[in-house]
Amino acid sequence: MSTPNFLAFLEAKPLYYKEIDHLRIHHAYALLKEHIAHPRTVHIVGTNGKGSTGRTIAHLAYKSGLSVGHYSSPHIVRFNERIWLNGEECPDAILERAHQKLHPLLGSEMSDALSYFEYTTLLALVVFERYDLIVLEAGLGGEYDATNVCDKELSVITPIGYDHQAFLGDTIEAIASTKIRSIRKQALLAPQVYDVVVAVARTIADEKDAVLYESSPEKYFTSSFTEIADTKGWSGYLRENIATALRALEIMAIPYNIDDLTSLELFGRFYPLAPNIRIDVGHNPLAAEAIVKALEKPVVLIYNSLDDKDYREILTILRPKIERLEIIPIESQRAATTGQIREAARGIGIGYGDYSGELRDDEDYLVFGSFYVIEAFLKDFYNKEQKSS
Repeated sequence: MSTPNFLAFLEAKPLYYKEIDHLRIHHAYALLKEHIAHPRTVHIVGTNGKGSTGRTIAHLAYKSGLSVGHYSSPHIVRFNERIWLNGEECPDAILERAHQKLHPLLGSEMSDALSYFEYTTLLALVVFERYDLIVLEAGLGGEYDATNVCDKELSVITPIGYDHQAFLGDTIEAIASTKIRSIRKQALLAPQVYDVVVAVARTIADEKDAVLYESSPEKYFTSSFTEIADTKGWSGYLRENIATALRALEIMAIPYNIDDLTSLELFGRFYPLAPNIRIDVGHNPLAAEAIVKALEKPVVLIYNSLDDKDYREILTILRPKIERLEIIPIESQRAATTGQIREAARGIGIGYGDYSGELRDDEDYLVFGSFYVIEAFLKDFYNKEQKSS
């Protein structure tokens, strides 16, 4: 039987599952393992900051002369964004070639059984097999995440907070334990909001006889770093994430040039899309707290949420910096209803309305809520740009 086209095969897979067979990905990886090479690997786990930390590691390592792949999720516009190769999105032809190798090795039954994220994680390992270094960003967990199947040289633990409680647990201790149990030989702990995360990390490192490094971002805030960060408009939390990435590179003895940060683009991470528009893919309370600290003045919030997120708490955190709320429709079977968002806004005293697409030059905007929100906004934004050009 011939192997189906990659994009058609992927689109037939559901994005979400209420239950996952955690052993399945290990069975699949066992079928693949001996058929691919295994580069040095960095594994990124945490609640927030995985994307910016991972991309900084990948970018600076690539600029140092290594061939580097970075696997992240989800994507904003195209699947290709998830697999970054030496500074570029993975071309369709390379994705197809990797799929044509992977699918027969796994067999149709296993390929069909694997979830969207499980299959694409293994696909990324095929794409990256000849690279010097790969950076794998965990999906929503750690210990049971598909990205945890392969060995890793270093685990980086970014800030951990509340998110995906249905899968990870209802307490910070439970969430941290699930994520941090993915570490193997050595791990780097980024600055944490909750002290219990540090305690959990130290305990698990002792249990696994792993070396645990704890990041101290301030030592990296040199005049050169600060000048670049000021020019790029990086907020405090992004500076901490980037400093954590610098420490990770040092642990792995990978040289870097601080000036290469000038060409680092962290799209979707408090990113200045226009002088008065910032977009951020954050979607949980920890991200909202970081955003409040980063915003210098009140904004018009363009927002929506998936129904499993605590949108009331998120809006409550953001409220001091919100002039008004504009609710943008998003395409997801898990989207909260407009009525639910309106009710939450009304309950905490935020003025609201539907997103009209009108963006005034005399107002500042924050587009926030998830990758789905950013995708919906960008489609509308670029469509209007094309019509006006």
